[in-house]
Amino acid sequence: MTSIGERLGDIALEVYEKVLLDEVLKSPVPSHIAIITDGNRRYARGEGLPEVLGHVKGKEKLEEVLEWCRDIGVKIVTVYAFSTENFLREKSEVQFLMNLIEKSLIELLTDRRIVENEINVKVIGKVDHLPPALGKAIKMVEDKTREFTKFRLNLAIGYGGRTEIVDAVRKISQRVKDGEITPEQIDEETFRSYLYDGSVPDPDLVFRTSGEERVSNFLLWQSAYSELYFCEVNWPELKKIDLLRAVQSYQQRKRRFGR
Repeated sequence: MTSIGERLGDIALEVYEKVLLDEVLKSPVPSHIAIITDGNRRYARGEGLPEVLGHVKGKEKLEEVLEWCRDIGVKIVTVYAFSTENFLREKSEVQFLMNLIEKSLIELLTDRRIVENEINVKVIGKVDHLPPALGKAIKMVEDKTREFTKFRLNLAIGYGGRTEIVDAVRKISQRVKDGEITPEQIDEETFRSYLYDGSVPDPDLVFRTSGEERVSNFLLWQSAYSELYFCEVNWPELKKIDLLRAVQSYQQRKRRFGR
């Protein structure tokens, strides 16, 4: 049974969330938010659950957060779902994550919210290094949502920022070797076009949970001038207020882009 004190606390939280939401909506929100969803395993350990169930809770939280982002007018969300370094984890955990991601993508194929909200889903990373079944699910979702333009969800799977840059350099080098371009023709925009998806604008805000204050090889090229915000709570415990605070912090900063 909920105590009177707990209920009053919930009411106060709801009021604060409403006030904060009203404040956030008075100013421009970031168009593109990149999210490092950290703390799934720590959450599970704290709750006395198997660590893999933390990833399940994390997947459920992502669905909530995407709704929150759309509600305030964010147009693009890029999520660090599985890094190249994550392949070094225990084989059983990697397999669980691969299966969970595949299942989640297949669910998107029949999720009415994808069509109703015209959500374009794109996967960035070393897709050819992923299990064939997962690669097939990725292709199906990307094909189904290719023409949608209202909201963009990028999932970084098998992704590493340094690997992305190295892959781009290799492709450009091959074109120079083949005589298709000269070194003098290589500029920032040329380089961007060889990233896993150079069509997406850089993130305005990089948001990380669990209290860790680093970018962990995520969007190294793209986040050169992104604002960074680090949140103490573990990803599955994130509340809408936490996201609103991050956006409000972004709104209070003056972006100079080196000028």
